[in-house]
Amino acid sequence: MGKVTCDMAVSVDGFVAGPNQGPDAPFGEDVGTSLHRWMFEEPEANAAELAEMNSAGAFVMGRNMFGPGRGEWDLEWTGWWGAEPPYHAPVFVLGHHERATLEMTGGTTFHFVTGGIVEALERARAAAGDRNVAVAGGAATVNQYLAARLIDELRLHVAPVLLGRGERLFDGVGRTDLTPIAVRHTASVTHLCYGVGGRAA
Repeated sequence: MGKVTCDMAVSVDGFVAGPNQGPDAPFGEDVGTSLHRWMFEEPEANAAELAEMNSAGAFVMGRNMFGPGRGEWDLEWTGWWGAEPPYHAPVFVLGHHERATLEMTGGTTFHFVTGGIVEALERARAAAGDRNVAVAGGAATVNQYLAARLIDELRLHVAPVLLGRGERLFDGVGRTDLTPIAVRHTASVTHLCYGVGGRAA
């Protein structure tokens, strides 16, 4: 069985998105690409981290990471990423409203889970087999998994910016011991990798 990992692009002051996320501002107001510039402008310099992020056998994400809506699903909405999302694997989307499985181009299949974080993780583990499962976000979902001690390896990609407001990582998580595994930086990001709760790689 693989590990449960989590990769999060985060500001120095701990935010993974700004306030008021919506269709025209998927990462919130005044954020733009500031947290993710390293992915798009320096892919070669950050190739090892990008490869790790994309190597999971299945993913779990919160509803807000899939789309901006609340309440019943807008069935016309198929995610932020267009016809071919970047996951190329099963993705289990947490929510409170049922929706039929959504198959996309390139191997990504979205499964919508109403039974909570443990059910989503169990289904993702079964789909991933011996490969890792990645908790993809957003902040509220990652915080739930961290608080439940269900993440083995936390990889923070710290962008050199202070956002000052928005969706903050670690809110409500409580005291958690982290074991340093690796650190590396490029011109636009510092990569930090930790084992969670003493569970180093």
